[in-house]
Amino acid sequence: METLWFSIVAFMLAMYTILDGFDLGAGIIHRLVGKTESERELVLKAIGPVWDGNEVWLLAAGGTLYFAFPKLYASSFSGFYLPLMIVLWLLILRGVSIEFHHVIHHPMWKSLWDTVFSFASILLSIFFGAALGNVVRGVPLNADGYFFEPLWTTFTIVPNAGILDWFTTLMGLVALSTLTLHGSHYIALKTEGEIRNRALRIASMAWWGTALTSVLALSATSYIRPEIWGNFSLYQWGLIFPLAGILGLAGSLWYQKHNNDARAFLSSALFIGSMLASTAFGLYPNVLPASTNPDYGLTIFNTSAQPHGLQVGIVWWVVGIILTAGYFVFVYRRFRGKVSAETEGY
Repeated sequence: METLWFSIVAFMLAMYTILDGFDLGAGIIHRLVGKTESERELVLKAIGPVWDGNEVWLLAAGGTLYFAFPKLYASSFSGFYLPLMIVLWLLILRGVSIEFHHVIHHPMWKSLWDTVFSFASILLSIFFGAALGNVVRGVPLNADGYFFEPLWTTFTIVPNAGILDWFTTLMGLVALSTLTLHGSHYIALKTEGEIRNRALRIASMAWWGTALTSVLALSATSYIRPEIWGNFSLYQWGLIFPLAGILGLAGSLWYQKHNNDARAFLSSALFIGSMLASTAFGLYPNVLPASTNPDYGLTIFNTSAQPHGLQVGIVWWVVGIILTAGYFVFVYRRFRGKVSAETEGY
């Protein structure tokens, strides 16, 4: 049952990264593809009907983590308190910038919130990547399973490293380039004309950034945590995840060059989902390794709720996921197609 809930939490985090990832990417490139006020309005219209719904996956994943692995939830939210507050404020700034953008119809006002939107999207992407880097690298857990990390210490990988060091910063750059690629494909899919052309040019550059940073991150991961490859040796069927990731990354470039925006977008989504699945597969059964003492690490077995609660919870989770899936199918079908100046929404 613990393994099932581990897979559920990983699935929900992957869904959040894929869905909210493209509107984070749209925010990253917002001022690059939109050279005029009307063009930036189109970018906001492309994500307007779905961006807030996409964030539900993050809230649902947090709630599921609290229910299934309460000790992991408690340890993570206390140890990562500072970056969680930063992420919270950045999420607030993104939402506020989208809503406040239309309050006053003045170029300076709109330009301010366009800049805030891009700035918050860039920093959020980096912090989410750094968070994943902390999980891979390990955190300074004590014997009770708790820890606290400052924002940075020596910027090197030491047992008591901070949130940011060279490895977690590299992971932040992986996230930034990957979500830039993903968001560019989405904007190319939803727009036409010069905006689409700019988005495709950004996607071409972001593809090389994603490929380069991913290779560097894989090499760095092998150096600092070689045991992450152990599960792939024991259960070779797990190699399907990194192979799917390679196919997704290659497919995003192939379909982009052949002007198939939908498949290019789906390919970047496949890359994101497969790389996150590879990370989860490699870490299993660990959920938060310890950089201080391997015996202090948190696993799905020493952090899970009681078996009866997990069994009852699966029933309610299935009901909830069916309702959620129905909502997302309706919304994405309702707002499918290209956006234009006449399109309703933001």
